[in-house]
Amino acid sequence: MWELYDALIDGIPDTCLVDEFICGTYAALVRSGNGLGFSHVLPGDTLPEVMRKSLGMPLKQLAQCIKSWNFIEASVGMAAINAWYNAPAKAAANGIVLTDSLYSEDRTSDPFISYQNAVKNKKVAVLGHFPYIEQLYQPVCELTIIEREPREGDYPEAAAEYILPASDFVILSCSSLVYKTLPRLLELAENAYVILVGPFTPLAPALFSFGVNDLSGFVVKDNAGAARIVSGLQRTSIYKTGQKVTLRA
Repeated sequence: MWELYDALIDGIPDTCLVDEFICGTYAALVRSGNGLGFSHVLPGDTLPEVMRKSLGMPLKQLAQCIKSWNFIEASVGMAAINAWYNAPAKAAANGIVLTDSLYSEDRTSDPFISYQNAVKNKKVAVLGHFPYIEQLYQPVCELTIIEREPREGDYPEAAAEYILPASDFVILSCSSLVYKTLPRLLELAENAYVILVGPFTPLAPALFSFGVNDLSGFVVKDNAGAARIVSGLQRTSIYKTGQKVTLRA
């Protein structure tokens, strides 16, 4: 079950070091050179003391924390992974086209918009109650929403075992990486077109070999601005510091 995580970790060069680390109330940020990665901090235990002394440690070592069952620690590991794969230079090397401006809003990189035609009359399962998902998809497809904390009309997480195998399209939240549910969800969705979405989705082509077809993520271009936001010094959307992007298999 750890093969997917090992593939992400093993792709990080041994020479990369942690140059900056911030664990805020809602997000964790890790910078290595010019590459900055972040992750939402998911509820869990307190941050272990060793993680508070991470400056200068190999980035790959910090990335190992993604395997932790302490979800705060795992969130830090996710940020470390993204510091490598979501760095502008690495993203560009993998074929992602970046604009020259620090901030850009490309609606074609929003999967809920770009796939509206493709999902017409299809069975679509979405794990996570994303904003406006009903307005965008219910008129055009057979939509099922699965949630950790279901709202009215949603299905509980256990329903994924029954719904995903019968779905044509499956949209998964990147938080499934931190919760360690992604490998099983990909097994269930092996016959579907799978999109992994969210601002801390790792733009790692290695994920394609595990059944992901589309990585919809985010590249930070304004490192200083992102650091201010994560540390709580500036109140604005993290999306104002970079560019939404998509990487397809």
